[in-house]
Amino acid sequence: MDWGQILNNTAYWIISPETIAYALAATGLAVHFGYAGLLNFGMAGFMALGAYGYAISILSFGWPWWVGIIVGCIAAGIFAIILGIPTLRLRADYLAIVTIAAAEIVRLLLTTLLFDEWTNSADGLGNYHAGFRGANPFPEGTYGFGPWTWTENQLWVRVFGIILLAIAVYLVWALMRSPWGRVLKGIREDEDAVRSLGKNVFSYKMQALIIGGVFGALGGVVFALPSAVIPATYTTSLTFFLWTILLLGGAATVFGPALGAVIFWVIMGFLDNVLPALAQAGILGMSTQQAGTLRFILVGVALMLIVIFRPQGILGNKRELTFVK
Repeated sequence: MDWGQILNNTAYWIISPETIAYALAATGLAVHFGYAGLLNFGMAGFMALGAYGYAISILSFGWPWWVGIIVGCIAAGIFAIILGIPTLRLRADYLAIVTIAAAEIVRLLLTTLLFDEWTNSADGLGNYHAGFRGANPFPEGTYGFGPWTWTENQLWVRVFGIILLAIAVYLVWALMRSPWGRVLKGIREDEDAVRSLGKNVFSYKMQALIIGGVFGALGGVVFALPSAVIPATYTTSLTFFLWTILLLGGAATVFGPALGAVIFWVIMGFLDNVLPALAQAGILGMSTQQAGTLRFILVGVALMLIVIFRPQGILGNKRELTFVK
């Protein structure tokens, strides 16, 4: 096995658009679950709306790329309101069922022929990059070193995504230190007690759902910047990956989602390279295709172990997650 190539391919994922996009979406999920206690299993729907809102604004209406980002965020906010009005009064397990169903409804609507004029149904959307790349401040050339060598457009995607992630992390940090954030944490622990103090619990939950959903939409935009918008990407597995990232880094932490995204994608990248190589060398008694699928099994086992032995995550404090017991 070529360990140098395996480690080189693995290192790529430390600063990849996928890692940044998942970190953004997981930050939104931290607002939902880590701070507000909302068991949202529909983050894939928010990411899809962000990506499609961005792409459709450019392709169908000819709007600037930055307007497309705003449209994607507005679409996610509207989806949060529509989703939140009937569900935020439900118990956590019922909320989880409704949100995962809502995300699937969004994905299926995007693939139906009814909206084919705008969404291109199951084929997805592409060729919307000109405006964003035209705003690239980096001159043409190659940047970086080793596994982190990029063209000017690849660098621009990463820099822009990191800027969005930094803004999202700062906003979460500032909000959770404010009186609004303290009320939200109180709702997470005991919403009846907060309600008895005269606070509108439903309103706070709705605000948290919208803010987290907008972060999810921004993650969807970053995910769509390098290549294309493919509806098959926004399945329930994406949401479960985000939950793995969130629990790995720490649900009720500011930097946990970003750290969890890096660790998750580095591990996934390593397993995606080393397991097929082990199978090809005859060390694993399976085909290379089966070995590639094995990584998802290992990630599932890792998620179960995290929930059992360290539910607060790497950066989390055990006292912050007493509400999940």
